[in-house]
Amino acid sequence: MRDLFTPWGETLDKNCPLPEYPRPQLKRESYLNLNGLWNYTVQDGEEYTKNKTGTIVVPFSPESLLSGCDFQLQSGETLWYERTFTLPEGFRKDRVLLHFGAVDQSCRVLVNDKEVGGHEGGYLPFTLDITEALCDGENRLTVAVTDKTDASVHAYGKQRYDRGGIWYTAQSGIWQTVWMESVVENYITSIELTPDFDSKRLYWRIHAKDPQGAHVVVRKDGECIAEDWDYESDDGSGWSLISEEHFRPWSPEDPFLYTVEIDMKSGDHVESYFGMRKFSIVEHQGRKVLGLNNKPYFQHGLLDQGYWSDGLYTPPSDEAMIWDIRTMKELGFNMLRKHIKIEPLRWYYHCDRLGMIVWQDMVCGGKYFIPMTQQYLPFIGIHLRDDRHYSWMGRGDEGGRLQFESDLDETVQLLYSCVSLGLWVPFNEGWGQFDSLRITERLRQLDDTRPIDHASGWNDQGGGDLKSRHIYFRPVKLKNDGRRVLALTEFGGYSLPVPEHYTTDKEFGYRSYQDNATWMDALEKLYEEQIIPHLASQGLSAAVYTQVSDVEDEVNGLVTYDRKVVKADAKRMQAIAKKLQF
Repeated sequence: MRDLFTPWGETLDKNCPLPEYPRPQLKRESYLNLNGLWNYTVQDGEEYTKNKTGTIVVPFSPESLLSGCDFQLQSGETLWYERTFTLPEGFRKDRVLLHFGAVDQSCRVLVNDKEVGGHEGGYLPFTLDITEALCDGENRLTVAVTDKTDASVHAYGKQRYDRGGIWYTAQSGIWQTVWMESVVENYITSIELTPDFDSKRLYWRIHAKDPQGAHVVVRKDGECIAEDWDYESDDGSGWSLISEEHFRPWSPEDPFLYTVEIDMKSGDHVESYFGMRKFSIVEHQGRKVLGLNNKPYFQHGLLDQGYWSDGLYTPPSDEAMIWDIRTMKELGFNMLRKHIKIEPLRWYYHCDRLGMIVWQDMVCGGKYFIPMTQQYLPFIGIHLRDDRHYSWMGRGDEGGRLQFESDLDETVQLLYSCVSLGLWVPFNEGWGQFDSLRITERLRQLDDTRPIDHASGWNDQGGGDLKSRHIYFRPVKLKNDGRRVLALTEFGGYSLPVPEHYTTDKEFGYRSYQDNATWMDALEKLYEEQIIPHLASQGLSAAVYTQVSDVEDEVNGLVTYDRKVVKADAKRMQAIAKKLQF
């Protein structure tokens, strides 16, 4: 593939990439960023024969341009990272915590040659208490990574060693920020913020060894508007009332955020934020539709793979994430479906503050795909039950099913408080789908504040809140089932290659065009003739076009893979958006 840099990748500071605080909803003053140049060694097999050595720019995977490397970590190899650090004067309190945003796929972590822990799975953050392994002065940090991609029980998303078409370059190693903080002995490990729009209350729950004794302050534009002390609750829960004069709903049109400060009697202090909003199902002209703040709200969205031409899984900068979100808003969209990937927490923060609704896919695993059961039968209207023959959906391995449920729990815990997150998608196109009705109920028990698309696209089991359809290659024809919200959750995917702005000569899409004017005319016609009429005739409530950007062989994005060319005409797209409203 050809090298293709984004504008932000071209000016990357290799010594300090992505320096911003990585966890905006649980922020402390204590912060030491460990991104930058690390040493690496690749060792093969149990004999640990050194294959490659050099330096790598963390947090970019070695397969990416921005890592400064040029190799694919193979199954059976171990990628060893190493760097040193010295704690700043006054940094250390009672405990020192080491945080990893994400490491793909399995890792062991050592500090001064003492193993301090590890992690399995490539998409979720983890934290290690390294206090006892530290020494005065310089410390050595080592991370050993292995990756089997799709040959294990773990989720792997769109990665594949044999990339091509809808499958992208497999990645490995550290791909989100590595950082440290120091905390008091009794510190807040996490918080859950639940806005109750109807009662004008913020419900909060604080997780710590001893969660009692918290002082919670809610601020609006810096002014204290609510103040509560948690001296009675055993589980760290409580609530704050937002008075009528200070009540300001969050929406994509007005993404207002309140700030929260929490002080523990132990001395721990954290800052967070929330928005007053409600995602639900409401009635409109006799049909169920998606609602925002108790009103019908059409969700005009895009499929968002979250890939970058130079960073692959990792955005090249904070500004790059902001550019994606702002550009899609400027094109008239109010929702992004984060497709089979979990982003760094700052991406969700920018959606929160800029006003972009997020649909969150769970990351897929299992075997993909089995053409007969996962593609052909649903195409002709036959939907097999997913609670019997698991292997038909690529979920024959019990370990993989258990791992999916564990990942689901952790994903909800991680993203629960994100203001913009408006809907969960546990399964996509039958890929690794199993027990979707039961999984939907499990998901609803974890989070009953958001709708659920239980089986996006192909293998509808009749559950969840959406009748969810994917339509490519043929005209869009939809019918409301009268029980659930009607949503077109994937469509379009019209290809337009832009010379010098794609990485391969292979072209993948669902209809191909070679000049911008014809492509834009076709895109506009698709919305005008096949999407917009379904609002009135069938109560269509959401539409998700494929996709935000080109990705490798796929040249069906509204912007190029390097984000240097916006293919879509903003004025025409905005005119379409005005018609996609209730």
